[in-house]
Amino acid sequence: MRNIRKPWLALTAGIAGTALLAGCGGGDAAEDAGSGAGGDGGGSEGEEVTLTIATFNEFGYEELIEEYQELNPNVTIEHRKAATANEARDNLNTRIAAGGSGLADIEALEVDWLAELMQYPDNFEDLTSDEVEGRWLDWKVQQATTEDGKLIGYGTDIGPEAVCYRADLFEAAGLPTDREEVAALLGDTWESYFEAGKQFQAASDVPWFDSAGANYQAMVNQLEAAYEETDGTPIPLEENDQVKDLYETVLAASVDDGLSAGLAQWSEDWTNSFQTDGFATMLCPGWMLGVIEGNAAGVTGWDIADTFPGGGGNWGGSFLTVPSAGENIEEAKKLAAWLTAPEQQVKAFQAKGTFPSQVEALESAELTGATNEFFNGAPTGEILANRAAAVDVAPFKGANYFTIHTTVADAITRVDVDKTDDAASSWEKAIQAYNELGLG
Repeated sequence: MRNIRKPWLALTAGIAGTALLAGCGGGDAAEDAGSGAGGDGGGSEGEEVTLTIATFNEFGYEELIEEYQELNPNVTIEHRKAATANEARDNLNTRIAAGGSGLADIEALEVDWLAELMQYPDNFEDLTSDEVEGRWLDWKVQQATTEDGKLIGYGTDIGPEAVCYRADLFEAAGLPTDREEVAALLGDTWESYFEAGKQFQAASDVPWFDSAGANYQAMVNQLEAAYEETDGTPIPLEENDQVKDLYETVLAASVDDGLSAGLAQWSEDWTNSFQTDGFATMLCPGWMLGVIEGNAAGVTGWDIADTFPGGGGNWGGSFLTVPSAGENIEEAKKLAAWLTAPEQQVKAFQAKGTFPSQVEALESAELTGATNEFFNGAPTGEILANRAAAVDVAPFKGANYFTIHTTVADAITRVDVDKTDDAASSWEKAIQAYNELGLG
């Protein structure tokens, strides 16, 4: 077994009281990065190797993993899939606290955690390689590149957002159902989206959207710097007028106007609501399409509109990393490179709607011409490409982003889901929780 390098000990010592994450960086450049054909997964001698890969939500990798094993018969892949990104993050923290023991050979991470990882690049493999030069959108690469040029993650998807809706519920409420007409009804501002909800609920008992927290997530992703200055300096929450304004806006629509179903995304109640006409619309990054289809199996009426409140938004986007504590680092690099090649990312999109971050994939007719039968045959490739083009803000997310965001998200949950607080009292609790973080 490969010995764990000393930097893991420094990271373990540094996480007392603060949750940190895992990814990659710090080793040799990736060899034989591979493209669409599948790499020599077992090395030149073809020795048997078992690789573990840990992901969350829906990456669309199930069939790709089978394909890679068929191309490389000496490779066995064990896929660990967490139900949520937060669950995956918690697992990473636990493994890091154990000195790296138990980490998968490949660990997927979400962009909101990335800045935490970037503080400890020497604990992870450097994935820089001529074989993958120019593969991704420039801003995607920059997100995972340290100041001294180490690439600590291979980009998987990005999350351009549209609006998914139940056409059958719209029809029952006397609203248009054609996706172009729906896009016009919803408009491209938060005000118009909420106004459409009031019009819907005047003729229906079904809530307009699933979650105040999801709407807030979309809103905050449209800010250039939500919780920290661009130099990483935290913005005191009690002085953060732009965040407080979003907080009050989303709760006014959700609770005061009654537009929210009051569900916490990823909860059991939220999952079950897809089978019980739980809500009429939801904000829809590409990766959410597979989640909806899975949760709403057997339900007809879902469609997707080519618009988004605020004009454009990107929610999420992930990376594959290779922890330096792994037993099969070179083979893990090959698999990570293969899974993030343009050919494979188009297949992942076709499987689960995860929208690629690779330049060639974005130009592929297989992507732009893709349709989704579950969403009434919608041209999801074209719609999400349009939504990606509408994104004009790449928000700054520093080392404290995740922790501060969670503080505000918890405040929204207390009001919208738990119903234990009103907006004002929950905001005061958020300020207290922020001050207890000791960020200065």
